[in-house]
Amino acid sequence: MSSRAERTAIGEWLWTIDQWLLGGVGLLMIFGIVLLLAGSPAVAESHHLNTFYFVNRQAQFLALSITVLLFASALSPRMVRRVSLIVFIVAFAGVCATFFVGGDIKGAKRWISLAGITIQPSEFLKPAFVVVAAWAFSEGARRKDMPGTIIAILLVGTLVPLVMQPDVGQTMLLMAVWCILFFLAGLHYLWVVGLAGAGAVGALLAYKIFPHVTARVNRFFEKGSGDTFQVDTALESFIAGGWLGKGPGEGTIKRILPDAHTDVIFAVTGEEFGIVTCLIVLSLFAFIVLRGLYLAQRNEDPFCRLAASGLVTIFGLQATINMAVNLSLMPPKGMTLPFISYGGSSLVSLGLSIGFLIAVTRKRPRAEILDRIINDAPKGSLFAGSRP
Repeated sequence: MSSRAERTAIGEWLWTIDQWLLGGVGLLMIFGIVLLLAGSPAVAESHHLNTFYFVNRQAQFLALSITVLLFASALSPRMVRRVSLIVFIVAFAGVCATFFVGGDIKGAKRWISLAGITIQPSEFLKPAFVVVAAWAFSEGARRKDMPGTIIAILLVGTLVPLVMQPDVGQTMLLMAVWCILFFLAGLHYLWVVGLAGAGAVGALLAYKIFPHVTARVNRFFEKGSGDTFQVDTALESFIAGGWLGKGPGEGTIKRILPDAHTDVIFAVTGEEFGIVTCLIVLSLFAFIVLRGLYLAQRNEDPFCRLAASGLVTIFGLQATINMAVNLSLMPPKGMTLPFISYGGSSLVSLGLSIGFLIAVTRKRPRAEILDRIINDAPKGSLFAGSRP
């Protein structure tokens, strides 16, 4: 038996992480299983599968996601950077491999089948890209001999394969987070105007070049220009559910929604559980984002501050895009609702992302932060070799 006064690895991990952040994520996972129980049975039956096929699969992926989350959350900031770099290289290679061995689904090559499991490499590229970009920006700002900003700019070139898949939505999401990191790293306001202009040009080119983007934007602004069945039906689900919903399992509109367990699960939530429950889910996402930004703001380590800001921003933007599409507030985009929509790659990558977020926001003694500054300082500088 060990004394309660002794420090254990689990006890130290538990008291150094932000328990409010972990609790919010855990509650969101529970919501995900409950809401998937409402949205997936009709889709499973339409595909002649077991009624709870998607729920059982999601529970398996959730167990793996939690394992990844716990492992990543125990890493030090230095290990977070190293693991992210490895994941980034592997995921980028996987994205490139989709052009040769990937399956064509709905006109896009984004998935690879390994041992009967379908993997979407771009999902794992997202958290790794954010951490590596934050690393480059923070090192460039801290060390004059380190071309961090140039490296961060070159990282944008790795998103080209995403555009070619094509996956315009994921590309724009990562570019938005990259621009936010660039701004937080201290760029001049002229760069803000320049990046905004470049973003507008990029969106226009995507509209002109990719037929599916053109069709979605046209359908959004002109309802009669194409098939808007899923978007219109999703909006009807909110109206039918009212404030309190029809009740668990009582929804009927969900039976004609082809993506009721993935892209439009938020609409199914509105029909069966009501707008009140949708607002609770929205509040839970907002709490996680605001808590993450608060923890990032109070962090003294530049890398941890940027990484936490980027990770929580991409999490919040993805949730916002999914809910906005369900409410017909923006053109359709096949993007999952974090921890709620069905999807193995998405769920595991979210576990990795939140694990990184918890790791870089853990409480650490001031002496540990100073030691990192000293050890990483370039030779000959004021802080090299001795504590200030």
